[in-house]
Amino acid sequence: MMRRLGITQLRPGASGDPAAPDAANYEPGKANPYPVWPDLLKMADGRPVTTAAMWQQRRRPELIELFEREIYGRIPANVPGVTWRIDNVDREYFGGQPVLAQQLVGHVDNRAAPKIDVDIRVTLVLPANAKERVPLLMMFAPARYPSPSQPNAVEAARLDAVLKATLVARDPALAPIFTAHPGFEFVKPGGFVAPPPDDERITKVIAAGWGVALLDTSTIQADNGAGLRAGIIGLANRGAPRTPEQWGALRAWGWGASRLLDYLGTRPEVDVAHVGIEGVSRWGKAALVTAALDERFAMVLIGSSGEGGVKPHRRNFGEQVENLTGTSEYHWMAGNFLKYGTERGRLGRKTADDLPIESHELLALVAPRLAFVSYGVPEQGDANWLDQQGSYMATVAAGRAWTLLGRQDLGRGHDYHTAVLPPQGTNLLEGELGWRQHEGGHTDAPNMTYFLEWANRKIGREPRR
Repeated sequence: MMRRLGITQLRPGASGDPAAPDAANYEPGKANPYPVWPDLLKMADGRPVTTAAMWQQRRRPELIELFEREIYGRIPANVPGVTWRIDNVDREYFGGQPVLAQQLVGHVDNRAAPKIDVDIRVTLVLPANAKERVPLLMMFAPARYPSPSQPNAVEAARLDAVLKATLVARDPALAPIFTAHPGFEFVKPGGFVAPPPDDERITKVIAAGWGVALLDTSTIQADNGAGLRAGIIGLANRGAPRTPEQWGALRAWGWGASRLLDYLGTRPEVDVAHVGIEGVSRWGKAALVTAALDERFAMVLIGSSGEGGVKPHRRNFGEQVENLTGTSEYHWMAGNFLKYGTERGRLGRKTADDLPIESHELLALVAPRLAFVSYGVPEQGDANWLDQQGSYMATVAAGRAWTLLGRQDLGRGHDYHTAVLPPQGTNLLEGELGWRQHEGGHTDAPNMTYFLEWANRKIGREPRR
C-alpha cells in the first residue's frame, strides 16, 4: 500500500510509555497544534448549510464521500450476499428473565473465491415472554451463549455415569479412584451459573426487556493486517490486495452489522425501527462508523473509542493518527489514510491537519438519531491515551447537526475551543446527543443503565418493571 501511494517513510506513533523519548503528550498546553477544525456546516464550495434539506441532500453525502475515500474506505460494489440460518437454540435464564438464545450463522456466498470462507457468527438473545416487538441492542462481542442452560439432576447423573463407565473401560485402574471418591461428579446438576463479568451489560439489557445480538467481528474480518486477503475484504477482492480507497476492518465490521440488521428485519419479535449498535474501544470506533453510515440504526452507544472514533485527529494528546498509520492498526482504515502519517513520499509530508474532515463530522452523521458518547476515568483504567477532553470537544462541536435538524444536543453550546470536560458522573442526557463519563475504566458497563433509561425515554417506551 505504501508503494501504491508513493510513501517512502511513515512517522512512528507516540509511545504509551511516559519514560520513552517519544512519549505521548499529556500537557493540555500542547494539545491543540491545529486548533482550527473543518466547519461542519460549510460546504466544500464555501456555502453555509442553513436547512435540514441542505444537510440531508448535500452536506451529508459530501461528508460521507470524504470519510469513505480518505479514512474508512469504500465497500466494493461486488460484495456477495449473505444467507442466514439458525444453527441451534438454547432456552436460558439471564438477569432473572427467561430468554430464547439462538446461534445464527450468516453464510457469505463464496462461489467466486471458494478458498475464502466467511460465516458470520451471531448469538441472538430475545425475551421469552415478550407481548410485543422488542427494541434490540447489537453488540460487537464474541458470539457465545451468555448463560447456557444446565442439565437437570437426572440428566447430570446419567451423563456422569456414562463418563465414568467410559473412562473405566479405557483404563480399569481408574475404578478404585472413583470408588474411593463416591461424591466426585464430572457433571453437576443445573443451578445458578454466574455469568462472566463482561456479561453485566447483557444482563442490564435483558432486564430492561430488550433483545441482544452479539456479533463476532472476527468471523467477518480478522483484526490484523495479515488477514486483509481473507475475510469479507479478501473475499470481495478474490484474494487480491486492496486498492487505496477500499474498506478497512472497521468498515467491514460495520458491513456485517448492516447485514445482520437486514436479517433482524425478518424476525417478528424484533422492533427493527429501534435497533441500536454498541461497542467499546476498537469496537466503539466500529459502532460509530456503522451508525454514521447506515441510517437504519436508531441509536448508538460509543464506548471509549479514542483515535479513529470520537477523538479528534488534530489533537496532540495521547494516541495520534501516526499510531494508526504506522503500527499494526493500519488495517482498521482505508489505505488512503496512510497518507496522513507520511514523513516522506510522492505527495510530500502530510499530517492530521491535511485531513479534509474531522471526528466531530463523523459523529454528526448520526444526527438526528440517538448518539450516546461514553468514557471512563483515566485513573481507573480508561487511559488518558483516549483523550476524554478532546472527545468531549468533538461531541460539543457535533451538536450543531442535531440543533440544525430540530433536535437537542448536549446543551453546552458548540464552541469546541472553550469546551471543558464536565466532572465525572455529569449526566448530559436531555437531548438526542448524550455524553456521560462514568466511574470505572475501559468499559461502558457502568453507563449501560443510563443508556437504556435515556433510550427508552427518547423512543417513548416504558421500561420493564
